[in-house]
Amino acid sequence: MNSQKFAVGNDLVFIPDFKQSLTPLFQNKVYTAAEIAYCDRFEDSLLRYASTWAAKEAVYKAIKQLDRATLSWKKIEITREKIGGRPHVIFHHNPANPFQVSLTLSHDGDYAWAIAIAELI
Repeated sequence: MNSQKFAVGNDLVFIPDFKQSLTPLFQNKVYTAAEIAYCDRFEDSLLRYASTWAAKEAVYKAIKQLDRATLSWKKIEITREKIGGRPHVIFHHNPANPFQVSLTLSHDGDYAWAIAIAELI
């Protein structure tokens, strides 16, 4: 039995490479309708898609350390209360173990980065 209560996940996205991956098929497989609507609100939607992808990856990596359940990408939703606001995580499943996640996103030049700290509650 895993007695770990906290875990950290992070992800770094090189935006020029990510741009090649951002196809309609990838978008529909990975992002929820709300995430797509948020990212498409911006003139530079690529940056928003990249940072949201980094966030999903960081959350996934943190949760996998605490719970062996399989999470698909659409079961991890990154939301923001307002444009540029604090990101939140919504899980679209009923986990055996509930989690609380603190998440931060950043970007600079050609990179988007996210770190997630998950707590088993």
